[in-house]
Amino acid sequence: MKSSITIGELAGRFGLATHVLRHWESMGLLEPSRQSGGHRRYGEHDLERVMFILKAKDVGLTLEDMREFLHAPAGADRLALLRNQRARLEERVRAAQQALELLAHVLRCEHEDVMDCPNFRAMLRS
Repeated sequence: MKSSITIGELAGRFGLATHVLRHWESMGLLEPSRQSGGHRRYGEHDLERVMFILKAKDVGLTLEDMREFLHAPAGADRLALLRNQRARLEERVRAAQQALELLAHVLRCEHEDVMDCPNFRAMLRS
């Protein structure tokens, strides 16, 4: 990577709109350097920060969660945030697993109308 790149170049690397990077900056997630004239310049640290933001979104962190994580002192506060997110993600996985089980039952159910199936109705209640 060049020593620094423009907002358009950084956005293009990740398929993002430039306004997304500006929004992340306004939230304190990115802190680009400025050239004379106020033009933003992004370095390797900013590139890694964008990668972090995108991965954090994948695990379900909100932008506010990310800001809290990035600005929290390393250690207990960061670990607590990540533990809470892990619990939320585990719950989403559990719910998705239940949905898959329900779909699998419907696909193999021999009742003409699945609503007549006592096993299906029991699964709905659980």
